Parts: sequence; C-alpha cells; structure tokens
Amino acid sequence: MSRLSNETEATRRGQWVLLAYRLPREPSTPRITAWRKMKRLGVAKLLDGLVALPLDARNREQLEWVAQDILDAGGTATVWIGRPALASDQRSLEEQMRDAVAQEYRALVETVRSAKNERVQPQSRTVARLRREFHRISQRDHFRPPERDQAARAVDELATSVEVGV
Repeated sequence: MSRLSNETEATRRGQWVLLAYRLPREPSTPRITAWRKMKRLGVAKLLDGLVALPLDARNREQLEWVAQDILDAGGTATVWIGRPALASDQRSLEEQMRDAVAQEYRALVETVRSAKNERVQPQSRTVARLRREFHRISQRDHFRPPERDQAARAVDELATSVEVGV
C-alpha cells in the first residue's frame, strides 16, 4: 500500500501517533536537535512537549527514533497512539498541519517567481535547489493542500524555461 493510501486510511480512522517528551534545559543542543527533527517530520505541536503526526508506519517509526534520541540525551519520551474525541478537534489538527505546509509551498512559489524575474537567467543548480526544497516540504505534507500542485507546477515551469533557455 502506498504511503498516501496509508495516511488516508489512518486519517479516516482518525488515528495519530503522539510523542510526549521532556528534555533538560541545559545543554540546549539535544532539545534543538530533537525539535529540528520533529519539524522536518511536520509534527503538529499540541502542547509543550506533546506533538502528533497522522498514524502510519513511517511516522510511527520516525517518532520512535526521535523518542530514543531524547532518552539517550537524558530526557523522557513516550510514544502513544490515539485519536481526538471530537471530529472538530480532528479537523482542527488536520487544518493546522495543512496550513503550515501550505505556507511553505506559497513561499516556494514566491522564490520561483523571484528567480524567473531576476536579470540573470536561472541556472540548473537553482532548479535543483528548488526541487530539493519542494521534496523537503512534501515529506512533511500529510494532507496535500492545493498549494502543493501550484508549487510543483511553478518549479516544473522554471525547469522547462531553464532547459530551453527562455
């Protein structure tokens, strides 16, 4: 089953994988490292020390790895599987995650527009960098906002213009 199918199924069931954690304030490096890893995964921050992702095998494994890193750094961490009691809470959580990633896609589209408007023709390495950025965003995109397609088109159009030298 594809990753998208797994996420759609988990979302329909309303199941989430949650990480409850606590790390000492000092040294700050483990806290920063853990938060950066969680941010790359696209977690929804529910409270201080409590984050969530839609339940699928990948997300569960990734949060288990983060939990182990937190434990190794002298903190506490517990991974949970759960679901919001209210459908409105489920929708709110999905919307929060969708809005966050949509904002990143919009910023990527603006970066592409800026690259197109520069006096110097964008180069293939600019396109490669923007493709990598699109990929990084899509890795934490669990609910596919319309901005995803807009960003994909913008990057593809820029790539085409670079290839043909327009």
